[in-house]
Amino acid sequence: MRQEKIWDADAAQRYDTPGTGMFAPGMLEPTVDRLAQLTGDGAALEFAIGTGRVAVPLAERGVPVTGIELSVPMVEQLRTKADEATIPVIIGDMATTVAPGTYSLVYLVYNTISNLLTQAEQVECFRNAARHLTPGGRFVIELWVPELRKLPPGQKATVWRTDSDYIGLDTYDVLRQHVVSHHFRYDETEQARLYRSPHRYIWPTELDLMAQLAGFELESRHGDWSGADFTAESRNHVSVYRVPTTP
Repeated sequence: MRQEKIWDADAAQRYDTPGTGMFAPGMLEPTVDRLAQLTGDGAALEFAIGTGRVAVPLAERGVPVTGIELSVPMVEQLRTKADEATIPVIIGDMATTVAPGTYSLVYLVYNTISNLLTQAEQVECFRNAARHLTPGGRFVIELWVPELRKLPPGQKATVWRTDSDYIGLDTYDVLRQHVVSHHFRYDETEQARLYRSPHRYIWPTELDLMAQLAGFELESRHGDWSGADFTAESRNHVSVYRVPTTP
């Protein structure tokens, strides 16, 4: 399951759910608020910009936003909302592709660093963020905490959401530190639609070590975009790493 195959034209068309899910105001507005605050008077670069879920409202706040995106269909969907002059996008992967200019903020949201399926690629993603940042610039990552505590011996899957028309579950390969997310959608018919995506899960402490290898310091970690405390029970975290102002 290669990422460019997963994020095809069909995925791009169904990705946007205005006003609901990850596009719900209660989820999106705190994200944009925090990113705008962290960018300050500079410019922002989004790794894996997708269809512009975050970039479009951030640009509407007056923040100059550039994106890097592997999927051409996702960028085509973005172009229905903002043109190239408003939000420039460079086609390529977030671990190696370089955008022109320098930025005060690079951000990577909604677990997307886990789309890189090796530790080496994830470390390169940190290094790529560092090469784009000005001294004192920040790299922000939103990521879920692996739910291995829910796995009793012999069980490989956790169910993380059940709705009247949807079931979401993850299957873990703890030897390779991989997880596959399975999304089942169904209606009144007997047929269900299955969508799957592979990931490499990362513990917060491992993420911190990746950051150190790329020259970052951990500035803050919260349980959500609104600044909730990060605790042992947190299911997600928003981690802010900073390039030191002096070598």
